Amino acid sequence: MLEGILIGLQTAMSLQNLLMVIGGCLIGTFIGMLPGLGPMSIIAIMIPVAISIGDPSAALILLAGVYYGAIFGGSTSSILLNAPGVAGTVASAFDGYPMARQGKAGKALTIAAISSFAGGTIGAILLMIFAPMLSSVALLFHSAEYFGLMIVGLSAIAAFAGNGQVAKALLMTVLGLIMATVGLGSLFNMPRFTGGFMELQSGFGFVTLAMAMFALPEAIFLVLKPKNIGDDGGEIKDLRITRAEARAIAPVIGRQSIQGFFIGVLPGAGATIASFLGYAVERNLATKEEQAEFGKGSIKGLAAPETANNAACTGSFVPLLTLGIPGSGTTAILLGALIALNVTPGPRLMIDDPQIFWAVIMSMFIGNLVLLILNLPLIPYIAKVLAIPRNYLIPFIMFFTLMGAYIGQNNATELLLLVGFGVCGIALRFANYPLPPLLIGFILGGMMEDNFARAVQLYGGISFIWERPMTLGLLIIAVILILLPSMRAMYARLRSEGVADGD
Repeated sequence: MLEGILIGLQTAMSLQNLLMVIGGCLIGTFIGMLPGLGPMSIIAIMIPVAISIGDPSAALILLAGVYYGAIFGGSTSSILLNAPGVAGTVASAFDGYPMARQGKAGKALTIAAISSFAGGTIGAILLMIFAPMLSSVALLFHSAEYFGLMIVGLSAIAAFAGNGQVAKALLMTVLGLIMATVGLGSLFNMPRFTGGFMELQSGFGFVTLAMAMFALPEAIFLVLKPKNIGDDGGEIKDLRITRAEARAIAPVIGRQSIQGFFIGVLPGAGATIASFLGYAVERNLATKEEQAEFGKGSIKGLAAPETANNAACTGSFVPLLTLGIPGSGTTAILLGALIALNVTPGPRLMIDDPQIFWAVIMSMFIGNLVLLILNLPLIPYIAKVLAIPRNYLIPFIMFFTLMGAYIGQNNATELLLLVGFGVCGIALRFANYPLPPLLIGFILGGMMEDNFARAVQLYGGISFIWERPMTLGLLIIAVILILLPSMRAMYARLRSEGVADGD
């Protein structure tokens, strides 16, 4: 391994590759800030540029920098505008945006930058140590296990169910699952629930739904409640985190770096599930007082998904480089770029082309440092988005909302769906229904159905649930995660009754 590290450092530290790292991080960060232009879009656009470079190491370093740069920068629009254009940064809006509304936009961006840097760096260290070994573990996961993993992801709804809101959270999750069934089915390659509209054959777009549930209602609420934002006269303050806050988020960053990385290793999991599970786990581990802050501007609630999604991005390179298996749409595009460069990813990549394998890993350390240096000085300027006068801010949010929805599918029908879902989102917010569970159900529903369908076809029924121990174990974990908040509430109630009886 030491020899590989030295080869990787020698390759990554060349002038050309350093420029590739910096260029990729810059492009990814600024593209990630724009809702609707996620890493998949920009990497697809950058492939011809990468191929023209000629050197496979430099090309992959450039594309990898764009990938984790986009995830790093994707939190900005989530935190400042409540407009998550990338699925992996949806959870960052849950506490990041409330912090921005409380006049802590600078602090929220600082926490996001530090958490992202730590998650990406620790993930790169784990990738360097465990890549060869984890490639064999990833092979143990089949459709049945991925179905169980999706169920565990859905159990994150427990983290969004406030007092007396468990039924509402479940209802919104079911609604999200129902919406995920629109379009081509997994078992039968036929369109369903489209109402005869050709435009719906590919289903609802994630960006359209995310913008409709978060950004569009926010623009309307800014009109209805004009004192929600910018009450400090546009002065951006409180950019630094205190020692107490650093101590509070340090264990969160440590846990979620490890958890996020191992989730990212599993093909088909990725940054989205890692961020949702990270948020849910940290909320369940928090004290009762800290739990009450989640969803209202908790620093732990922001640090957890930001760390997990960046660690998962790094982890997703394990199946890509060691097995040649793309774990997500983005890594599928990266796989296509590798093949176009005449590089065959797989178990022999470390042997046949060690300079490519190790150069990518070493470039991740450099890239995360570049991202931190790039973002921290810019935080006061980025945060000034909140100082834009309301007359300009609301059209700004509306413009990016409409642009993101249209670019996501390149279809004008998406604009009509955006308005329709936006009206529903506003009504649900007025009725105090939690919107995150709907998005979780929608994102994970499609993946869950695909893996369930494959498992049923393979085993001829649902017997895989009890025949495969890993699947059964994952389902038991999901049940525990769902019941844990209720069990904790029941324990607290019994304890308070015991204290009262003692008095």
